[in-house]
Amino acid sequence: MTLTAETIERAGHFSIGGDLPVVRLGFGAMRITGTGIWGEPEDRAESLRTLRRLPELGINLIDTADSYGPEVSERLIREALYPYKGLVIATKAGLLRPGPGTWVPLGKPEYLRQQVILSIRRLGVERLDLWQLHRIDPHVPQNEQFDAIKALQAEGLIRHVGLSEVSIKDIQAAQKYFRVVTVQNRYNLADRDSEDVLDFCEKNDIGFIPWYPLASGDLAKPGSRLESIAKKHGAAPSQIALAWLLRRSPNMLPIPGTSKVRHLEENVASVAINLSDADVAALNEIRKA
Repeated sequence: MTLTAETIERAGHFSIGGDLPVVRLGFGAMRITGTGIWGEPEDRAESLRTLRRLPELGINLIDTADSYGPEVSERLIREALYPYKGLVIATKAGLLRPGPGTWVPLGKPEYLRQQVILSIRRLGVERLDLWQLHRIDPHVPQNEQFDAIKALQAEGLIRHVGLSEVSIKDIQAAQKYFRVVTVQNRYNLADRDSEDVLDFCEKNDIGFIPWYPLASGDLAKPGSRLESIAKKHGAAPSQIALAWLLRRSPNMLPIPGTSKVRHLEENVASVAINLSDADVAALNEIRKA
């Protein structure tokens, strides 16, 4: 199909924090970096082309983090898209990167403040529209982390705050310090352990950003429910998985990532797939099976 900026409108919209309207299909900028989410991408030019294709396709929510690269993802986003007209650039901090494929939580208040300031510099903005705590550090008192974030918001360095990989209890604890506008937890057809968190977000007007949204794996093997539904729609299993996510909740904000324009366009085409109630019921049964 021919993709235009109008195509993605079928995904619908969500207003983050009540004043950041976004199309519900966003883009995750982790994969535009090197192997192990480390260093420069193998094909830098293609990564930049992929980023520049986003506004052409109508995608206006881009999710990144200081740890992607580290720093590489934020720098590429600025190179490709600054001054971000009409775009919401969401970033995160709270994970150290000792090496490729390695992630270590660090939630010391002075570190979080340092990383917020560095992200502001790398992205070339005066404040971060949406900043998310990448992980709650279990070795630092939770209230110290939340209090530091509250101070950063009061100082005007952060507009809105989100959390990642949290429980309902974590969200409620954070809400005593600041409004939580997004939650980014792992969620996909195969992994729905955050179902209760998603329901909580929907009831409380919190955007739910599922990371690792296209984990179809063995679910797409020949003869599976996912494969048969994909064949019926003339689509890839990954497209069906995205269509199911968008159907699951009006607060769902999938951010599939890629470093290739072709894959990006394939993801966007998923918004045009109309799953029937029977399709959805069959997909819902996958986890139980």
